[in-house]
Amino acid sequence: MTIIDGKAYAAEVEQELRARVEKLKEETGRTPVLATVLVGDNPASVTYVRMKGNACARVGMTSLKVELPQDTTTHQLLDKIESLNSDPSVCGILLQHPVPRHIDEQACFNAISLEKDVDGVNTSGFGRMAMGLPAFKSATPLAIMSLLKRYNIAVEGKEAVVIGRSAILGKPVAALLLNQNATVTVAHSKTVNLPEIVRRADIVVAAVGKPRFVQGDWIKEGAVLMDAGYNKGNIGDMDLEACIPHCSAYTPVPGGVGPVTIAMLMKQTVEAAEALFRSRPPQA
Repeated sequence: MTIIDGKAYAAEVEQELRARVEKLKEETGRTPVLATVLVGDNPASVTYVRMKGNACARVGMTSLKVELPQDTTTHQLLDKIESLNSDPSVCGILLQHPVPRHIDEQACFNAISLEKDVDGVNTSGFGRMAMGLPAFKSATPLAIMSLLKRYNIAVEGKEAVVIGRSAILGKPVAALLLNQNATVTVAHSKTVNLPEIVRRADIVVAAVGKPRFVQGDWIKEGAVLMDAGYNKGNIGDMDLEACIPHCSAYTPVPGGVGPVTIAMLMKQTVEAAEALFRSRPPQA
């Protein structure tokens, strides 16, 4: 039984990133900046933005917090994103999800420049990722794939079931698994006979947003469990207590996928900074 320790792996990634950021500063005299855009005061979003700011500090980057009022319009948010796209000091842009309902969130995601879309939310970037072309990826799917690689868990030829079809988790992780030659089934709330489908899976990715949704008797003996859910009370989307006896490896909640998601956001911001800073000199 392997516990996939996301917290420890995230610390490894951050140590590597600190060295890369320091090298970039020495070479260019510039510090990478991640702009986090928060619209409104949703308590969970405020917490997530703070966590990302803390991660920036740990790797030596600057966090630029852009806080906008709840009544911000789509047009106003698009203007702010465009100003960040044009700011040569900003390497990455993160629009914290969700935005207030009156805002066209996808239009705002798509306004983020591909070279600064370090959270992988632009649909053009999604298309490039799905086609196996270079692109920044959604952070949580990238975290899942990175953990599988870090723990030497075979993906090629395996049957994977992804429970959830969101644009920022279920769909992109399915595409990434497919690109690694897994056989992928995407299941969701309308799926018939879901337990039977999950029982076929060598790899189960739970991204359905419902606490303890995946049951222990759904799990194939020896399956690998990647729980990407995070619900009130530090509970994932799997009933891990019931599932663990059947699996060969699993991500705990908390301490599994979550810390690596933030680490992957930092990693892609550093990659963006390396590309931006080394391709053009700082402006006066």
